[in-house]
Amino acid sequence: MPAEKFAVELRSRAKTVPHADASVAVIDDDIDFRESLGRLLRSVGLQPRLFASIADFLESESPDSANCLVLDVRLPGQSGLDFQRDLAAANVSLSIVFITGHGDIPMTVQAMKGGALEFLTKPFRDQDLLDAVNVGIARDRARRQDEQALGALKSRFDELTPRERAILTQVVAGRLNKQIAGDMGITETTVKVHRSNMMRKLKVTSVAELCRMADRLKQSPENLSSPLRAGDARSP
Repeated sequence: MPAEKFAVELRSRAKTVPHADASVAVIDDDIDFRESLGRLLRSVGLQPRLFASIADFLESESPDSANCLVLDVRLPGQSGLDFQRDLAAANVSLSIVFITGHGDIPMTVQAMKGGALEFLTKPFRDQDLLDAVNVGIARDRARRQDEQALGALKSRFDELTPRERAILTQVVAGRLNKQIAGDMGITETTVKVHRSNMMRKLKVTSVAELCRMADRLKQSPENLSSPLRAGDARSP
């Protein structure tokens, strides 16, 4: 099969993943190579953002969409590996695909240990880059969706009253309504009412689901709101 036809087919396959809401930042100080990557990414429906240095990238406004970073290892000023370390130290999650014309094994190991998706040595196949970028975008999209879901869960948790949080703590710890009522100095009927309201606000329908939600919030029975004392029985 002619090389040109083969390349077209590879790019066509890459288009099977929709990326209308995705972008790819490319940081490479070689203008010709940078522009070439931009054309490649546009050919499969991706939105490239091209930068000559890390400083230029940091001065830009990051789009509110799934994205991936194609990062050259050797750059003027700060290197790509140094930037990867800075991002990790700042707890910034970015899907990174490293590219370089002068790679070696220690460099590759360092990049991959730092969480890089791929380490490609120039010249590399177009499809190898596109495959890595596709993975990066998919991971970033999943991360964003996960953060949105967690944010919504935290908002629901914040709507709970102190008593509802206290009952949540006890339910997650495996306590029965009668035991909760005795601990809090209230009637079992009152516990049932608050428990029902708590479950409704959190949009859960079972204790198992409630426990998963508590784990999702990283709030074990020990660090959820402390149970109300008997003397707090009249607290809302």
